[in-house]
Amino acid sequence: MASTKTAKGATGEESLGMKLLQSVREMKARNFARTTEVAPNEGAIARQGTGLSQAEFAAALCISKRTRQELEQGRRSLSGAAQALIRIASKHPDVVREALA
Repeated sequence: MASTKTAKGATGEESLGMKLLQSVREMKARNFARTTEVAPNEGAIARQGTGLSQAEFAAALCISKRTRQELEQGRRSLSGAAQALIRIASKHPDVVREALA
């Protein structure tokens, strides 16, 4: 396979390999080019407070796991009734655990 030489004399494949190796070294050194901080929303905080998985929490609220994931990721918004349930779950996580028993 023919490869082109770069200005430094390395082939394109060698150059890519060096870039990848440098990236791995930077990751190991925890020297990230950028970081993203995502604050959990009210629904995620409520679920975490109960100690339940997304599937268990979704079952307790009678919604699908997929809907629960979309709510936590901000791709879907809560209805008024769902917001009330999330507030109750936040303040009384034991009630949600009882609902599954």
